[in-house]
Parts: sequence; C-alpha cells; structure tokens
Amino acid sequence: MKKPELLAPAGDWEKLKYALAYGADAVYMGGQAFGLRAFAGNFSMEDLEKGVRWTHGLGKKLYVTVNIFAHEPDFEELPEYLKQLEKLGVDGAIVSDPGIIAMAQEVAPKLPLHLSTQANSTNSYSVRFWLKQGIERIVLARELTLEELQDVRSKVEGGLEIFIHGAMCMSYSGRCLLSNYLTGRDANRGECTQPCRWGYSLVEEKRPEQPFPIEEDERGTYVFNSHDLCLLPHLPLLKPIGLDSFKIEGRMKSVQYVASTVKVYREAIDTLWDQGEEVFLEKLPQWLEEMDKVSHRDYSAGFLFGKPGAGSHNLESSHYVRDYDFVGVSLMSEESEHDEVKVSEPEGDSWDLKNNCTAWIEQRNHFKRGEILEVLTPQGASWSFEVKEMWDIKGEPVEIARHAQQQVRMVVPERILPYSILRRAKSEKL
Repeated sequence: MKKPELLAPAGDWEKLKYALAYGADAVYMGGQAFGLRAFAGNFSMEDLEKGVRWTHGLGKKLYVTVNIFAHEPDFEELPEYLKQLEKLGVDGAIVSDPGIIAMAQEVAPKLPLHLSTQANSTNSYSVRFWLKQGIERIVLARELTLEELQDVRSKVEGGLEIFIHGAMCMSYSGRCLLSNYLTGRDANRGECTQPCRWGYSLVEEKRPEQPFPIEEDERGTYVFNSHDLCLLPHLPLLKPIGLDSFKIEGRMKSVQYVASTVKVYREAIDTLWDQGEEVFLEKLPQWLEEMDKVSHRDYSAGFLFGKPGAGSHNLESSHYVRDYDFVGVSLMSEESEHDEVKVSEPEGDSWDLKNNCTAWIEQRNHFKRGEILEVLTPQGASWSFEVKEMWDIKGEPVEIARHAQQQVRMVVPERILPYSILRRAKSEKL
C-alpha cells in the first residue's frame, strides 16, 4: 500500500526548511493575504517563489492556503494573486469558498485546488460533489470517526487528506464567530485570537452573584478548551484505509514543534509501512516520549472513536504542557556570517579542544555554561551534552547566551548536524 504524504506546516521560511529537512513530503503555507493565519510569518510573493524552488529542488511539494471566506472587496486583488500562484508552479491552492474556487478555475485553470477542512466535508456525497467541480483533493472534516473515514474512502476515488496532529478548534470545522464577536477579529478571515482558550463562568440573568455549578474553581471554567489531536498511536488503524495525505497542524508553532512532530511521524510512517505493526509498536513509546517534549495541550484522539467527551477537554485551565525549553538552533556554514572568526583555545586544562568539535549556535532562549542541553537532529537519536565553553562572534568567552538570537560558538563532544535543535529540560525534569 502506498505511503500517505506527510504534510507539514510552514509558517515562515525557516520552518519550511526545517519541515523538509526532518522528512516532510510536502509543506503548506500562507501568502500575505487570503489565508487563515494572518499572524503567522507568511510569505511574500518573492518568498513563495524561493520556497517553490527550494521545495521542488528536493523533489517535494508546496501548497498555499487561500482559504478565507471571501468578502466582495477581496475579489479585486484575488485574480492577480491566483495567476501568480499558477505562474510560480505551486502544487496546489487550499481553498474553501466557492467564489474563490470559481475565480481560480477562471483565471488560473492550471492551478490545482485542494478543498480546505473549513468546507467541512463529512460524507461521500459532499466529496463527490467537490470532485466533480474540479477539486483534486479533499481535506476531510476533523469530526469524522474511523468508521466514517473508511466508508468515505471506499466510495470515492479522489484524493483524501486528514489532520493527524495539532490543535483542535472547539467549533465545527473551525467555522467560529467567537473571536469576531468578542474582539472584532474574524477567525474566518485569518485573525483568530483564540478566545475559546479563555476562562469563563456561567451565571443566570436574575442571579448574577450566583455562579452556575459548571464552574470548577475560582479561576473559571475553560468550557471550550479542547485537547490537542494526536493520532500517532492509531496509525495502524488508519493505514488500511488508504488515505492520500496525513497533515500536521501548526503554522504558528515553533521550529522545535515542526522539527519534532515531522521527525516522529516520518519515522512512524516509514516503520509501519516498511517494517510492519510489530516493529511500530516496539518503537511507539519513544515516539510518544518525543511528542511530550514539544509544547502542547493534553493529547486526545479527537473524533476518531466517536464524539469526544469531557476527557477531550481541559476544564481546569488553558495551560500548555511545556517540559522542555527550546534554546537554540545550529547554524549551517553557508548561513553563518562568522565562520572566519578565530576563537582561541581556553587557557589551562579546563577543556581539550583537540578531542572535541565546535559549533555555531543561534540562541532562541537563554542558556549558560554548566547546563545540560539535548540535541534533536534530522537523522539519528537525540543526544545530550554539558555546555563547557562558548564564545561570542568576537571570540570573547561567554558565560550566558542571554541576548535574543545571539550567535555563539561552543565546544561540543560530537558534530552537530545542520538543522539541529537544542533544547533544555526544565529543572523538575533534570
């Protein structure tokens, strides 16, 4: 059975490169208009062109979100934008609005179209309807159960995609008015402020001082606060269905999130398809451990086994699980401006540079000498080391890398591969 495409989020240029380096078959991103993540880094047309060249050069694919629910003024600039996407050779535009679909087919007929999950396709009749309209792939609604996924797949032959990991919107297929109502920022036009994560209390109109019993404690109740989706343990159930693409949510998440989730799902898919379920289950605990190292809310299977109950919502807080701090990334030689900097060896016997390597690191969170850092690499297992010696770009010794995106050179016991991520366990995890 053909492996599904592993589709990763690329909120900006850096995340695009990391997603591909860690094993994604394809990436999806937004331009600077017409997408549902207005606060992500997003891509200018020049960046999109660069991204297409980079992605296609690796033999992989790039999709662009054009999935807002468009208002009349949007159609003034939309035709030219769609023409540009077609000219760049993007592998698909992710759309949801029938007006945008009609416009794309009129002005950019060679641009492949994928139907966004925002269109909430929940049955084979809906899927066949959209396929007849010229849509090449349908991103199915997240509200489908395993049995429903099997049923739809058995009745249609077009491309089908599902989300397998990431944040779950509390609203049906993400079609929410809460942000617009409370803050004036429209979630359906890319500006969601996530008020569903805020704390709420329910009171009756004539008794405003008497809170409804749904309240859990004095902080309020997070009645809309859904857990994150994680279908990693259930990939053996999804494999026989024959879906075309497995999608990871998270264009606004960190580089560490992108690297970790892509690496785990890449390894999991390859193991399950190439070596079978027995080997997959043997390795599953270590993959789940890795998933716990990225910032996330508690995990659930979403709708895979039926309507989620209270166990799929956090009713006590909107907190994230953050057991590790993302502290830095390795700088590739072609990207570092400081390769010619000559760093003198430290005096005395504090460290033997002859038996170790040095690496340029760009700081993303403060770290210091004496701390234990873990290295996540695109290939192979993670490994840890103690920060012994490091210097700034002038060759001066550094005790603490405290400045945002500060570039430091440090002694490491083995070579740090390009695109490696450095992270630090929080004190209670040490």
